[in-house]
Amino acid sequence: FWELVTLIDIMLLGHWIEMRSVRRASSAVDELAKLMPDTAERITDDGETEEVPVSELSEGDLVLVRPGASVPADGIVEEGDSDVNESMITGESKPVSKEPADEVIGGTINGDGSLRVRVGATGEETTLAGIMRLVEEAQQSKSKTQVLADRAAGWLFYVALGAAVVTAIAWTLAVSFNATVIERVVTVLVIACPHALGLAIPLVVAINTSLAARNGMLVRDRIAMEESRNLDAIIFDKTGTLTEGEHGVVDMATVDGVAEDDALEMAAAVESDSEHMIARAIREAADERDLRAPDASDFEAIKGRGVRANVDGNEVYVGGPNLLTQLDSEIPAHLQRFADEAGENAQTVVYLVRDGELIAAFAMADVIREESYAVVDALHDLDIEVAMLTGDSQDVANAVADELGIDTVFAEVLPEDKDKKVQELQDQGKLVGMVGDGVNDAPALTRADVGIAIGSGTDVAVQSADVILVQNNPMDVVRLVKLSKASYRKMQENIVWAAGYNVFAIPLAAGVLSPIGILLSPAVGALLMSLSTVIVAINAQLLRRVDLSIPEIPGGKPATDAQPAD
Repeated sequence: FWELVTLIDIMLLGHWIEMRSVRRASSAVDELAKLMPDTAERITDDGETEEVPVSELSEGDLVLVRPGASVPADGIVEEGDSDVNESMITGESKPVSKEPADEVIGGTINGDGSLRVRVGATGEETTLAGIMRLVEEAQQSKSKTQVLADRAAGWLFYVALGAAVVTAIAWTLAVSFNATVIERVVTVLVIACPHALGLAIPLVVAINTSLAARNGMLVRDRIAMEESRNLDAIIFDKTGTLTEGEHGVVDMATVDGVAEDDALEMAAAVESDSEHMIARAIREAADERDLRAPDASDFEAIKGRGVRANVDGNEVYVGGPNLLTQLDSEIPAHLQRFADEAGENAQTVVYLVRDGELIAAFAMADVIREESYAVVDALHDLDIEVAMLTGDSQDVANAVADELGIDTVFAEVLPEDKDKKVQELQDQGKLVGMVGDGVNDAPALTRADVGIAIGSGTDVAVQSADVILVQNNPMDVVRLVKLSKASYRKMQENIVWAAGYNVFAIPLAAGVLSPIGILLSPAVGALLMSLSTVIVAINAQLLRRVDLSIPEIPGGKPATDAQPAD
């Protein structure tokens, strides 16, 4: 009786500890769900406020978000200024300033100011709901290591049955069939229970996924997360990833007979219908000079090359080097010197062509992000080659690469050719990661062994990426690799322990040491089985202590810190 009671108690205790670890590891989705408030203050047509359940909000509703309250839905700020804590969604540790026309994410916490927000998405369409879906999918998906562990657990089941049969036969032959034989068989079956091996990987996966989500890394493909540790090279799209992505016209040159203001007016007219960052920079430069751009017609965007339109009866083009190649335009000597100097200063050059004649060139500056210096150094410390992909001229690309210490440069690359550059590195036998915006870089993200969409926090349904980084922070790529390495190490440790434990425990339970008087009772077998499960669970929990902090960038200013693990 006492042996049986002890056996049951020990097994229940081990199971309780095991499930407590599972619940703790799998609570990421529950914690995310708690971020969304239950009610919201909707502003009626007469300007009054009414408290309604969040489920009753519709797109287009205007809601009041008081200081300290949670934002009830995704939307656009229409009135008010405040700092919003987005750390629970994006991993950004500092409050983000919000003013009219800025986007806010449901579930984030408003600061000291009051905001009026026009609802843009509710329910399953919100960013938070999308993140929850990705976290659930990631926790349910299986990596290669988990598949191996599942197979090993299956093999262990048959090994345990085989060992039990052999034990029964051996002891029956030795002492005849009696209670001792049954005790040996029960001990073998209890001690060989594959709980520990079955939990070795799922626990690590659950903790890994929740930890990644808390730091702004949404994993769509578990295999990609696991493969991140083996990356030999990572390609970064330059504009908006390694650089700020906000261009400005810093200099210009024209051919004889063409005034700078006339050229700038003409370029602004062509770019009037474009939302490209270069188009905005040209329009802003024209506005700063109080120039009024003439009307343009027949606007056409030429993919990867530039734009075209009719201005005052002239066919006018604005674009980069690829445009000149298409138009077969020659560059005058002094404009070539201007372009060379701009390239040496890491500036992009955009050309203005009127009726087939190149008449002006504009130098655009795109500032390198402070974090980019640290991310290149950190990846080099991890023995990962860093490559850069851009449609800019070779001179501009080389200048940025030299500044950051980048190993490989792909310049003047058209969007449709980006995936070919990924293939080039893969053909060299390298495992390649691609970091892009998840839209323009979709073919390259799909081609890469690990596709990483950066800056896609409000579009969590990027289908081309394996991992989505909510913040537009390239340093999160380093965190991804570090977390992948740490998670795989924990998986290996758990499998080694869970499998290695059975190598010694099953023979011991079968009674191989009985000649020297050592026999394990079923209760002791249950204790050892439970202990193996607890050790695996505790080891998985230690993943929460992984250091995802990042090095300081030049000047001693640290980049954005990762959220605490626990």
